[in-house]
Amino acid sequence: MIPAPLPFEDDIHELELQLAKLEAEPEVPGAAEALRKLRRTLATLKRERYENLKPWETVLVARHKDRPQTMDYVEMMFDEFVELHGDRAFGDDRAIRTGFARLDGQKVMLIGHQKGKTLAERTQCYYGCAHPEGYRKALLKMKLAAKYHLPVICLIDTPGAFPGIGAEERGQAQLIATSILEMSRLATPVICVVIGEGGSGGALGIGIGDRVGMLQHAYYSVISPEGCAGILWKVATDETKRIAAGALRLTSHDLLRLGVIDHIVPEPLGAAHRAPREMTTSLKTSLNRYLRELGQLSQSELLDQRYKKFRSMGLLA
Repeated sequence: MIPAPLPFEDDIHELELQLAKLEAEPEVPGAAEALRKLRRTLATLKRERYENLKPWETVLVARHKDRPQTMDYVEMMFDEFVELHGDRAFGDDRAIRTGFARLDGQKVMLIGHQKGKTLAERTQCYYGCAHPEGYRKALLKMKLAAKYHLPVICLIDTPGAFPGIGAEERGQAQLIATSILEMSRLATPVICVVIGEGGSGGALGIGIGDRVGMLQHAYYSVISPEGCAGILWKVATDETKRIAAGALRLTSHDLLRLGVIDHIVPEPLGAAHRAPREMTTSLKTSLNRYLRELGQLSQSELLDQRYKKFRSMGLLA
């Protein structure tokens, strides 16, 4: 299936349509050579385009409607998943999914944002914008994981925490702050990976880990480009959003250089939405490596390294 084109992909989309048409036609003389040539041209174009994405284009890729989400990775990557519901106080926030999972025989606690695929699911999940009960649920499950010495894997994909009045009345900011504090001293390995959008405190609420990774074409930022443009220029136009995205240094390469993340997880040619299973293999390889590295540390070493990691951020060399 050919994915919906992004604004900078018109030529790529046209070649993909031509390729699909050629592949669907009965075998004719010279077709095989034409197919090989078209595939090479398409691969070269994708590589050149995606190796030189502008920050705003990266944001668009991270938001693509077909990009794999947490529950897609649950289906493709984990051998087993038992979902755990509710926060024991208010309800079950569907924007954050939690549960026991098994990754190549390793038992883990999985926590991740879910945006939803259909309109009904997106409405139920508030497009991945979690409420206080979502962060309360996540924190309870993290503490449960620590009790049974299970590593925690957090998959981050949210434009930000839900900004509604009800969420604020129920202590949105306090719950995110509490989550950050408790994750910083959680006595078990914590691995965080930004798989799509990493927006503001909504992402940071499950983003304090011993290893923080990021998919190649994801973004991670203190505020969305639209929010930044709205504050600085009072209006979010195509021009101001592009300027804001560049100024925020929100791409994986920017954040690796700044020391905010530890590792970039490479994406398939043309980004994760074009080859979800290939993306799953790449992510799984990274997660297994993190688990092996952290499994060799004692609890005191783990907590000490985590403390030093976040205390050193922002210091001038």
